[in-house]
Amino acid sequence: MDIDMNNLPKHIAIIMDGNRRWAKDRGLTTKEGHKAGSKNLENIASFCNKLGIKYLTVYAFSTENWKRSAEEVAALMLIMKANMDAFSRRVDTENIRINVIGDLDNKVSPALRKSIEKAIEKTKNNTGLTLNIAFNYGGRLELVNAMKNIAKKVKSGELDIDAINEDTISNNIYTAGMPDPDLLIRTSKELRTSGFLPWQLVYTEFYFPDIHWPAFDEKELTKAIEVYQSRNRRFGGRPDEKQIENKVG
Repeated sequence: MDIDMNNLPKHIAIIMDGNRRWAKDRGLTTKEGHKAGSKNLENIASFCNKLGIKYLTVYAFSTENWKRSAEEVAALMLIMKANMDAFSRRVDTENIRINVIGDLDNKVSPALRKSIEKAIEKTKNNTGLTLNIAFNYGGRLELVNAMKNIAKKVKSGELDIDAINEDTISNNIYTAGMPDPDLLIRTSKELRTSGFLPWQLVYTEFYFPDIHWPAFDEKELTKAIEVYQSRNRRFGGRPDEKQIENKVG
């Protein structure tokens, strides 16, 4: 392993793309592709935890994914429910905390919501990796909900409108209290963010490997971190001496 263990990204975000294409290449069904992708998430989360990465946020199901075929959506819901309890048991033994970000009040079945809530409650005191699963997530919806929360506080007199700043918004989105992602990975070499974390990704380094998600293993994640660490990060201007000294990615 050639990565600098003293210069790891604190927060990695992943758009897990390519389950269907991976399955098609192997003559498998779409459902089998999604199952393989789900299994790979367990492995990658475990590896991130072993490395000491504190946050991993993955795009599991978007608000737009409901437009897929009824058969595929049903399969995805079954996989999510079937895996949630087993997944929470495994990550709990590894001190991983599960968090789900997204709209759980609309379209999500009561049974699935109960499984999600159980996993969150079961792992809430774990102190290793925080695994954020973006489920029924939409970036614009996240910002709309943040604006509504802020408006309610202004209306109630809890917040002065002139006091609203960037921190106010950051404190009202799903990832409140967490650092923004340092590195975004989108597998299958798709070059877009698809509404994922629009507020949080403003200074994130992007990496687009030409490999489908079920095949994105520990070796590929190590390579992504090495690329991240080879870059000079800039935050709105020329890098100052401290940024140069702490070259990352």
